[in-house]
Amino acid sequence: MAIKVYVVDDSAVVRQTLMHLLQGDAEIELMGSAPNPLIAGPAIRKNRPDVLLLDIEMPGMDGLTFLRQIMEESPIPTVICSTLTTDGSRIALDALAAGAVAVVAKPRLGLKQFLEDSRRELLQTLKTAARSRPRAGMSAPRVNTSAAAAAPRPPIAGLHALSMNKPVVIGSSTGGTQALELVLTSLPGDSPGIAIVQHMPEKFTAMYAQRLDGLCQMNIREAKDGDRLERGVVLIAPGGRHMQLRKAGGQYFAVVADGPPVNRHKPSVDVLFRSAAECAGKDLLALILTGMGDDGARGMKLLHDRGARTIAQNEETCVVFGMPKEAIKLGGVDEILPLSQMSSAIRAFDARG
Repeated sequence: MAIKVYVVDDSAVVRQTLMHLLQGDAEIELMGSAPNPLIAGPAIRKNRPDVLLLDIEMPGMDGLTFLRQIMEESPIPTVICSTLTTDGSRIALDALAAGAVAVVAKPRLGLKQFLEDSRRELLQTLKTAARSRPRAGMSAPRVNTSAAAAAPRPPIAGLHALSMNKPVVIGSSTGGTQALELVLTSLPGDSPGIAIVQHMPEKFTAMYAQRLDGLCQMNIREAKDGDRLERGVVLIAPGGRHMQLRKAGGQYFAVVADGPPVNRHKPSVDVLFRSAAECAGKDLLALILTGMGDDGARGMKLLHDRGARTIAQNEETCVVFGMPKEAIKLGGVDEILPLSQMSSAIRAFDARG
């Protein structure tokens, strides 16, 4: 059965181009289009699509407001396609936080040619979105980011930081931006150091880390080569680069370097997990969260075999139960938990000493 896609974009050129591109794939059916949310709203409520392809800048109601409205009323898998997503726009991150499955950047110039050149990627993104399960109310509570960033964070005593330096590694993909926000906003400022690979385009990760840093008590930043992973710190792998862990003098450090994609991804969860298995082994906690595909599954199995504590997100709370499912199938998971219990699992791991 074909995937029904509805397009909302104020550009007639974009709508016509997308119609041409989508009609060329037997697995996708373009069920309709509209120039703005005010027209689209009644149409999709009457005949619900499988996927919504949504612009941001539109007259009457902007796409972000419409997305939040949809996610509150009856969530529909949504892919954002907008010029505002180029170069890691903050609005793109707001859209992901609001429940969008993915963002596709389109340029202001050469738009028609760009869409035609990006046809394969766009179609694959729509098919991935159709298999996702966005849920109402998944976003973490909105916080005054300036106030949160200004709030004092508890100092980490030197001896405590050295004696309790048992890291946490996390891998996630589709749906992961929301999932990570929910986990990290629930952790105290002196939690164990956390290294994260979230599949995300280049230039998005620095802004995403900045956003999380304003919401959380932990210090969160995009990783740079040589950064120390210590208590109270979260390092997020930069888009377009792999991140590994190495151990020296009882401390853990990030190794950030270029390299070919692994499992079609850069950064790759497997790259992080395998390095963690080599240098940390049983002194480590690994979480694999929502995401399409199998990146991280083999690394999770290696971590499990080396004695690390391994936890997968359960199917009921995943936007896409791909990566956790594959890790479970390989026998690399100690425990399966809902997303709401992940922060408690991190605290329990830390309490074991």
